[in-house]
Amino acid sequence: MAEYDFNAPRLFVDAPLQAGARIALDRGQANYLLNVLRLRAGDPVLVFNGRDGEWRAEVSVEGRKAADLVCTERTREQGAAADLVYAFAPLKHARLDYMVQKAVEMGAGVLQPVLTRRTQASRVNLERMRSNAIEAAEQCGILSIPDIREEESLERFLKGLDKERQIVFCDEDAPVANPVDALAKLGNNRSGLVVIVGPEGGFTDQERALVAAHERCVRVSLGPRILRADTAAVAALAIVQSVLGDWR
Repeated sequence: MAEYDFNAPRLFVDAPLQAGARIALDRGQANYLLNVLRLRAGDPVLVFNGRDGEWRAEVSVEGRKAADLVCTERTREQGAAADLVYAFAPLKHARLDYMVQKAVEMGAGVLQPVLTRRTQASRVNLERMRSNAIEAAEQCGILSIPDIREEESLERFLKGLDKERQIVFCDEDAPVANPVDALAKLGNNRSGLVVIVGPEGGFTDQERALVAAHERCVRVSLGPRILRADTAAVAALAIVQSVLGDWR
C-alpha cells in the first residue's frame, strides 16, 4: 500500500495549523472544493502551510458558495526545506511556468532567476512563479514551498554566494563528458548545492569563466543533445538528486 494518500484533495493555506483549527477558504478554494470536486460537509482534505506539516481536515459548508476547513489530525511532520538552490536564466510565459513546476517537483528549495547577457526575459512575475510553485507542491505531496527570490545579475548572485556552497554548473564544454562521473568525484558532499543553468543561447565566455572561478564549482555536461532550458532543468536536477541529493 502506498504511504501517501493520493485520493484526498490537497490545498496550500496561509494559516496556522493545529487540531481543531478552523481555516477560512477564499472564494477560489471554496469553489474548487464545492463546485469542481463536489465535496460535501465532512469530506476529507489535506492541508499544509509550509510550516506546520500536513493535516487532515474536514469540509464545513457555510452556504452554497462558502466553506471552511476544520483540522482533525496531523498526517505528516514538517521537515527541513531542501538546501538546493536552482539558479536559472528566466524564460518566457508557459515555458517558465513549466520549468518552475518541474524544479519544485525535483526538490529545489530556492528558485533564483539570474540575468545573463542572452536572457530572453528581463522581468519575472514572482507572483506567477509562486502560484506555479504552490500548484506543483499541492499536486505532488510536497510540504515546503520554495523560497522564490527576485531576479538579479549573474555576477551579483555569484558574489553573494557562500564560498562553502557547491556549484553544479551545467556547461556543454565540461571536461568530463559523463555528468554522473563528474559529480561522483565530489564524494559524500553534504554542503548546500547550487545548480546553474543558462539561457537558450548559452553563457558568454566571460560568464562561463565567472561561474567556473567559484571556489567550489564542478562543470557538468548534460549529454550529446542540445536541450531547451526547461528540459535542462529537469535533466540537471535529476542527475544532481540521484548522485548528491535525496534520491540516494
